[in-house]
Amino acid sequence: MAQLLLVEDDATIGNVLRASLASSGHEVTWHSEGRPAIEFATTAQLDLVLLDLGLPDIDGIDVCRRVRAVQPGCVIVMLTARHEEMDVVVGLEAGADDYLIKPIRLGELLARVRAHLRRVVAAGSDETQVIGDLVVDAGRRRVTVGGEEVVLRTKEFDLLARLAAEPGVALSRNQLMADVWDTNWFGSTKTLDVHVAALRRKLESATAPEATVPQIATLRGFGYRLEET
Repeated sequence: MAQLLLVEDDATIGNVLRASLASSGHEVTWHSEGRPAIEFATTAQLDLVLLDLGLPDIDGIDVCRRVRAVQPGCVIVMLTARHEEMDVVVGLEAGADDYLIKPIRLGELLARVRAHLRRVVAAGSDETQVIGDLVVDAGRRRVTVGGEEVVLRTKEFDLLARLAAEPGVALSRNQLMADVWDTNWFGSTKTLDVHVAALRRKLESATAPEATVPQIATLRGFGYRLEET
C-alpha cells in the first residue's frame, strides 16, 4: 500500500481524488492548506504527493520546495491551473517530478500515479554502469562522480540510469518518456527537458577539474544521448 499526500483546497476535487485513490488501494492523507501539509511531510514516510499549486495560505511552489527538502525520495506531482510554460518549469525546478493541468481527467491522474509508483529503472536491472568517472549503481540507486556521491531525485536517477544503460546510443524523446515515466504517456514532454537540465547542472557541479564525466547531448528534433568518454 502506497502512502500518498493530497494537498488540494477545493473540497469537491479533494473528495473525489481521495476516494478514487483510496479505492485503488492507497493510504491517502488530505490537507487543504500548504502549511499543515508541510508539517505532516516532515514526519511521514511518503511515496507520492499530489500538490495543488493554488493554495489559500502559501504558494504551492514554496510547498513543493519544502516538501522536497524533507522527502527527497518521494514523487511529487503538481496539479495546476497555470497554463504558462514558465510556471510549469518553475514548479519542476522546485522539485516536482511531473504535472497535470486542471481540469484534471481522473483516468489520466490515476494512470500517472500508477506509473510513478512503479518506479522502475528503465535499464531493467540492478547493474552498475561505469562511464569514465561516473558510476550509476542501479541496485543501491546511487550516483558518484570521482567517488563523490551526487544526490539525485527519483526521476533524475531513473533518467540517468536509462541513458547510462546505453551510452553512445541516441534515445528518442518518446522512448525516454515511455521508459522513465510511463509506457502510455500522454501530454507534454517538458518534464523530460527540465530533468535533463537538472542532471546536467548536478553532474557539472560535482565534477572535479580532472574528472571525466560523460555529457548529455541534445539531438535536435529527436532526443538525447549520453556521450561515451
